[in-house]
Amino acid sequence: MSQRLQGIEEFVAAVEAGSFALAAQRLHVTRSAVAKSIARLEARLDTRLFLRTTRSQSLTEEGHGYYERCRRALAELDAAEALTDAARHTAAGLVRLSMPAMLGRLKVGPLLLALARQHPQLSLELAFNDRRVDLVEEGLDLAIRSGELDDSAGLVARPVGVQWMLLCAAPAYLAERGHPRDLAALVVPHEAVYYARDGQVSPWRFHEGGTVVEAALPSRLRCDSAEVLLEAALGGMGLARLPAWLAADALAAGTLVRVFDEPVPFGFPLHVIRTPSRYLPLKTRVVIDWLVEHLPPLLATR
Repeated sequence: MSQRLQGIEEFVAAVEAGSFALAAQRLHVTRSAVAKSIARLEARLDTRLFLRTTRSQSLTEEGHGYYERCRRALAELDAAEALTDAARHTAAGLVRLSMPAMLGRLKVGPLLLALARQHPQLSLELAFNDRRVDLVEEGLDLAIRSGELDDSAGLVARPVGVQWMLLCAAPAYLAERGHPRDLAALVVPHEAVYYARDGQVSPWRFHEGGTVVEAALPSRLRCDSAEVLLEAALGGMGLARLPAWLAADALAAGTLVRVFDEPVPFGFPLHVIRTPSRYLPLKTRVVIDWLVEHLPPLLATR
């Protein structure tokens, strides 16, 4: 019976991923291993499942029919595993998760450590970086993403809060440059410290009159580290647009102040994303549910 199942998972993954290379990444094996498994499967069935060229691959007529039946068979196996998983009531195994660096270190990481203490059989592999990762390519189970999901085709997303943005400055900076009281007053001689990634500056956005508007100022500092932007603002290098959770301690200590109140705050949505799957393992569901429940209160504006 086990021999009859050999190669089926690789075959289905290759069809759904669109290539042997992407199937290998999804299964955490080499491309050669996927190709050999499918070749052995074709030999056992005595039929060709794929038409392959140097640039593309497509299913044969026999391959189409075989894929549909294999897909349903794997779905039944997944459902059976899910029932066993649910019956165990224990989150066990490894979950790989990527998240924005500063948010991860200060907020998400401590949350997940608390979760791991509650589930001794749960293992976590955490990556802290601000780039937009490819889950399949990097072998990740989950990622936390900030901003609009404009490239989320084929992904499953759950909202886990909003990064509310505040306009902040050091008291010494405002004493020297003047204290703008509204959006219209954000003009020279004021300057900004900006978040920028891959050479692209993240514009300052505000809600005004029912629309979203952008504000731009001269800047001597642009970087992809929220931590450095915070230090620059504390050092009086300019106005900074910072997440409320990041500025909270400095605001409480008085080393930063809010430049002006915003009747309608602006924020970037946060989502935890994953690739679609026939069933969601308990270990992954536990991590997602924990973030959905516990992360939003840590991002509050006040």
